[in-house]
Amino acid sequence: MTQAHALIFDVFGTLVDWHGSIRRELQATLVEGLGLPLDAASLATAWRAQYQPAMQEVRSGQRAFCDLDVLHRRNLDVVLNDAGVGTAVDEAARQHLVRAWHRLQAWPEVGEALALLRQRFLLAPCSNGHIALMVALARHNAWHWDAVLGAELARDYKPQPIVYTTACRALGLAPAQVMMVACHSSDLAAAAAAGLQCGFIARPEEGGPGVGETAPACPVQAQAADLRQLAQRLLAQA
Repeated sequence: MTQAHALIFDVFGTLVDWHGSIRRELQATLVEGLGLPLDAASLATAWRAQYQPAMQEVRSGQRAFCDLDVLHRRNLDVVLNDAGVGTAVDEAARQHLVRAWHRLQAWPEVGEALALLRQRFLLAPCSNGHIALMVALARHNAWHWDAVLGAELARDYKPQPIVYTTACRALGLAPAQVMMVACHSSDLAAAAAAGLQCGFIARPEEGGPGVGETAPACPVQAQAADLRQLAQRLLAQA
């Protein structure tokens, strides 16, 4: 196996607890702030369920590339209307909730694990989130990246091959020298098809209690229970 020189990361779910973070923001803004009779956990799940269909419009060419803030806002409007509270949520609250994706909280071990990995590897996000969103999450969680890569640079959304290959090219590396790290087998399968190595970490609570992958559904070069364990294994091999 070729030695990896860089690790690129899925972010939503892999590095940050999107469901827990968004649930708390919805609870604070809509339930406690506006007094709406909503289940924040279910609404968080419904909002995320609009994510792939919205990006597919871009991937298919039906819609020109736009950043995730635009898609998250459109998707929020859809789920609020579906929940019957579309007229009860003002513009300021909607903008605040869209920006909640810039404030997602990292899983507990991520900061320490990234610091360990950076001793040996180049590190960058390869997310469907745009550059401003990735910068905000890095500052919010005190991460240090060597670059910020992903959908905006490629002008397309994962799992399109160009997102992975553009990231490798930006680092001056061949795909075989780069490892994609994710908690989603679909992301890793697409990265592998583009020639990258793959590292899987389990996030069994990614989408809420009991909603997440515990093992990869595709071949990978490394796997672990969390990012700290993956870091230890990769550094032991280096």
